[in-house]
Amino acid sequence: MLAPESILKTWRKFNDFPMETLTKVWFYNQGTIKKQRGVSLMREHREQFGMSGNCFDLALWLLDEFKRDGVEAYPVGHNLNSEEAHAAVIAFNEKGERFLCDLGDQWLNPIIIDSDSIDYTSEKVSGFFPAAKVQVQNHPTGTEILYHRPNGKVSRQVFQTEPVEMDTFLMAAEHSQHLIKNHPLLECRIPYKSEIAHWEFYNWESFLSTTEGLMKDPKLETVEEWAERIHGKTKYNKAVLIEILKHYKSTQL
Repeated sequence: MLAPESILKTWRKFNDFPMETLTKVWFYNQGTIKKQRGVSLMREHREQFGMSGNCFDLALWLLDEFKRDGVEAYPVGHNLNSEEAHAAVIAFNEKGERFLCDLGDQWLNPIIIDSDSIDYTSEKVSGFFPAAKVQVQNHPTGTEILYHRPNGKVSRQVFQTEPVEMDTFLMAAEHSQHLIKNHPLLECRIPYKSEIAHWEFYNWESFLSTTEGLMKDPKLETVEEWAERIHGKTKYNKAVLIEILKHYKSTQL
């Protein structure tokens, strides 16, 4: 089920890239008409402030890196142009087999989705998603992913795996960047004991998802404390984090 080195060498460039909506709010308030950043600007913001972006940012950036590395890939998504929109990438190996590459949900590794491949299995597998086993199954509209959590909970996600035209994808990305919610969200992958766990900051709470279960962090009161905690997980610029988090607080008054 694991992708070949040709795909993984590009994927690994993003190992420490969180998925978050903090950058979205920050850039939305910069005053530009176009809210979806180009990849060159994303690179500048990464270098200056340590930022990454939301699922559309990450998909566009990953596509650009695949192109630079000579890997054929295309954008996919589901519920585009809605509040539930999600974006990812499908990349091809040398045999033309397809691998789902989902930085937006902070997968650990790309996974093969072609059921006729010798490397495919519909059984539960580990090592692809933090603190969960996954199953890949065919679905009438594409591919269904089942996430099996340590507590026995199972969640599902269906991807339309046909290529989305780039113009259509960019319009959906722009639409997404205009949807500003009142609660900050950041997810990242961090080492925990012998695994890579999933840390999430949402609505002024944070917690770590591991194979041992969910571990909630102590509550914090101030924006400065939150900026310090998020910086410790992501290395994002603290001054920019404080600016963004103060904006979120002001919208909740």
